[in-house]
Amino acid sequence: MKATPGTRKHQKLVHVGDCLYRSSQTDVYYAIFQRDGKQVKRSLKTTDPELAKRRREIHRQKVERLTSDSGKNLPFAEYDAKTKGLIGGLAKRWIDIAGGTMEASSRDRMLGVIKNLNQHFSGLTVRNVTLRTLEQWATARRDTCSARTFNYELETLRRILDYGAEHGILMENPARKIKRCKPHKKPVTIPTKEQFRKMLDAMRINGGKASADLAELLAYSGCRKGEIVGDAKYSKPPMFWRDVDFELKVFTVTRSKNHEPRTVPLFPALENFLRELQARRPVPSKPDERIIPIDSAKKAIESACKKLGLPQYGHHTCRHFFCSNAIEAGIDFKVIAGWLGHKDGGVLVARTYGHLRNEHSAAMAKRMNWGASTVEPENVVPMASRK
Repeated sequence: MKATPGTRKHQKLVHVGDCLYRSSQTDVYYAIFQRDGKQVKRSLKTTDPELAKRRREIHRQKVERLTSDSGKNLPFAEYDAKTKGLIGGLAKRWIDIAGGTMEASSRDRMLGVIKNLNQHFSGLTVRNVTLRTLEQWATARRDTCSARTFNYELETLRRILDYGAEHGILMENPARKIKRCKPHKKPVTIPTKEQFRKMLDAMRINGGKASADLAELLAYSGCRKGEIVGDAKYSKPPMFWRDVDFELKVFTVTRSKNHEPRTVPLFPALENFLRELQARRPVPSKPDERIIPIDSAKKAIESACKKLGLPQYGHHTCRHFFCSNAIEAGIDFKVIAGWLGHKDGGVLVARTYGHLRNEHSAAMAKRMNWGASTVEPENVVPMASRK
């Protein structure tokens, strides 16, 4: 029987076994333990005595894992007032362990997430991060960030509190009861070939020749910006001329997002562009020389788009442009994924660009306009008369 607000007031828990109690109103079983001078009470959510005993033992093990050293006073995160760096708390313990297997860029991004989380949990000890606290955080945070950001923060929070539960600082992880947000799929905006050409021309006219070269290289190779210009902060090298093999018709991405090198065919448009780029140089390119000398074309792309009345494109738009042209050429999703450096066999490409293939197929279908009732041109000899 489900208890009503009125019946809970008069509910009594009857002792029926070791740390086991039964409600006098609902017959639901409860487990009550003593730990460090405090009572730990949990509903076993059943009226079956045998099931209640099994669940009691599961909760007993969780309670016995609880430590009494720092769990009561351990903060979620602790920051240095001067350096603003993370110096303590459960989050620091977790990142010290988990961060050892992360790339430096991933660890820095995770530290930023922890700082965002601490804006809500600052001043709370880990034991005070309850389900109600997390519900309040989720309600407030969902209204101030994208679904993708919320899910990323929630996953980080789950991992931190999982670490606390595994080490006996928490009895269980309440963050596991908070649901993820359903991301709103943002439509991919891709320029046409004519729009892309006009954008490049506008960039070069405005003095952004190197920026236009970067955008063109991204569009013809399908590479990410970081794979072309590198990232000195994380010791990620740029693409050099030695990475291009004109004889074998391939180029190499030495360090991709998934931390593995890949070799990609030197597509005709890319080869023509690179040869043209070399021909424009006053002196022959050296093997250890960067193909593109600048690190960003963001401002030049934004200025060109504004001048032409185009949507605000960016570096990654060039990668979308590469994919859309590959799909129009009839290239298989799995092959495109290999060129892009994806390891999912084309799942992400199909999910992101699948609609382009449908649109292209519909456009090609319109060419199939012949039929039994179609009038043939006068100069065409009927099939029955051909011998």
